[in-house]
Amino acid sequence: MYEKQPWLNHFGETPRTLHYPDLSMYGMVKQSCDQYPGTKGLFFFGKKTRRAVLDRRIVHMSRAFARIGIAKGDIVLICLPNIPQAVVTFYALNRLGAIPAPIHPLSAPAEIETFAKLISAKAAVTLDGFYPRFAEIQASAGVEKVIVCSLKTEMGLFTGIGFSLSQGRKIQAVPYSDRVLNWAELESRAEFVELEKPDPIGADEMALILFSGGSTGEPKAIMLSNRNRNALSLQMNAAGGPIMPDEKMLSILPVFHGFGFAVGIHAILINGGTCILVPKFKAQTLSDLIKKYRPQFMAGVPTLFDVLGSDTKFNKIPLDSFKGIFCGGDSLSPEIKKRFDAVLRKGGSRVMLREGYGLTESVTACAIVPRNEYRERTFGIPCPDNWLKVVKAGTEVECSVMEDGEICVSGPTLMLGYYNDPAATADVLKKHSDGRLWLHTGDIGCMDADGFFYFKQRAKRVIKTSGIAVYPSQIEDVLNRHPSVRISCVIGIPHESQCEVPKAYIVLNDGYEGTEELKQDIIASCKNQLITYSRPRSIEFVDKMPMTRVGKVAFRELEEQERNR
Repeated sequence: MYEKQPWLNHFGETPRTLHYPDLSMYGMVKQSCDQYPGTKGLFFFGKKTRRAVLDRRIVHMSRAFARIGIAKGDIVLICLPNIPQAVVTFYALNRLGAIPAPIHPLSAPAEIETFAKLISAKAAVTLDGFYPRFAEIQASAGVEKVIVCSLKTEMGLFTGIGFSLSQGRKIQAVPYSDRVLNWAELESRAEFVELEKPDPIGADEMALILFSGGSTGEPKAIMLSNRNRNALSLQMNAAGGPIMPDEKMLSILPVFHGFGFAVGIHAILINGGTCILVPKFKAQTLSDLIKKYRPQFMAGVPTLFDVLGSDTKFNKIPLDSFKGIFCGGDSLSPEIKKRFDAVLRKGGSRVMLREGYGLTESVTACAIVPRNEYRERTFGIPCPDNWLKVVKAGTEVECSVMEDGEICVSGPTLMLGYYNDPAATADVLKKHSDGRLWLHTGDIGCMDADGFFYFKQRAKRVIKTSGIAVYPSQIEDVLNRHPSVRISCVIGIPHESQCEVPKAYIVLNDGYEGTEELKQDIIASCKNQLITYSRPRSIEFVDKMPMTRVGKVAFRELEEQERNR
């Protein structure tokens, strides 16, 4: 099936192989900064950073990191929203050969500790407002240094004053020490730090760690190379762009998300464009930024486009500057797409909302809907240099046209593997008889006669809430620690704006009564152990769980029960 390559002409050109330079992620950005030194690299709350200044900040911060003992191969947690320090940190670490590992800024202390221990994180970079979570676990997690930065230092003068008088007043003072360091001080002194020429990471060495659920729905640390990240950014430029110097991206997808950084930031910077950094989604904020800066590109999740499509102000602003708007992170319903496309046309735009498909194991996007052809519920065709096929479960035998099977992916964005887990890696990365390495995604889908692919369902246990992956087994582990809980099972249930949210079924221990007060107590007990997205939105007490023949909870039966309701 895939050998026929029926999709190759859908991008309006003959098949081609993109060139992926033997450079690091920073090397690609450095090349762009040298080529376009006067163009803007970042916009943030009214403050504009020229590309040459951005490069200088990256170099200074790499010196600062080296001075405090971070070296090639060291892994550093990054717990930051979309702010300039996040961008600088990624590339500064990459310049040193150190390895950034971004996590969700709202991660609970127990989650942060789990991530840190899983990858043996040497240090962490976070925001002053998030520091209390790190204070709880720094010692137990073995994190030697926590570098703390502030939003205020990146804002324009008047915006910064306003921030200090409002939200800034709520932030507790950080107790700086030899283990808790001030980002601004480190950066200001770095210009005078002597540093030998850094030992860069090779294009095919591990350069980044992202967290995902793996093939089983259990959280995994995914190892990615410079070439993986660079390849995705170049592919998206070819399939979704092209991005020209001085063009702007509304960078709203978070930096901890593979798609958010690769497309929302890296693809823009390496092509001479400008990132408009948005640390928190608000419809009014996005409308104001679009009116002010007239960006050419934007990427988001279905929830974002659902909200924007219904927002009164967004429906009234001009949208004719856009060249590309992309949706990832979860399946895009036809209703949301139709409504948002109508808003685009009303705003004078000629583009349509284009859905993509991918996994963190392939640095996210590996397929996208073509510019001028949409078929309902399709996620499109492979990006240049990528291959997709659908196989019968547990085999490499290809399915017939429109026959459901497991989606497999091959191409230059495939991960190096799962960190310290060769067995799990071997389960999903398999060399087929065609000689290619294929990623078995665990997702069920099909392909039509023209090479368009369709997602049907996830075979693994993952809930997608506003585009964020939530793992039922992780939630169940927390719930089962509550003294009242004998056994729990978590499933995803439909939500009108967030696609899915977690719901917990619970069998209580003897002596406990299933009251509303107990439900709230159980949910409250999750607060310090689970990120907001992972906390159950509702709880249903049951007398017993449906079980499989091998004695496991039959969660599929509970999902079917919810659908029948």
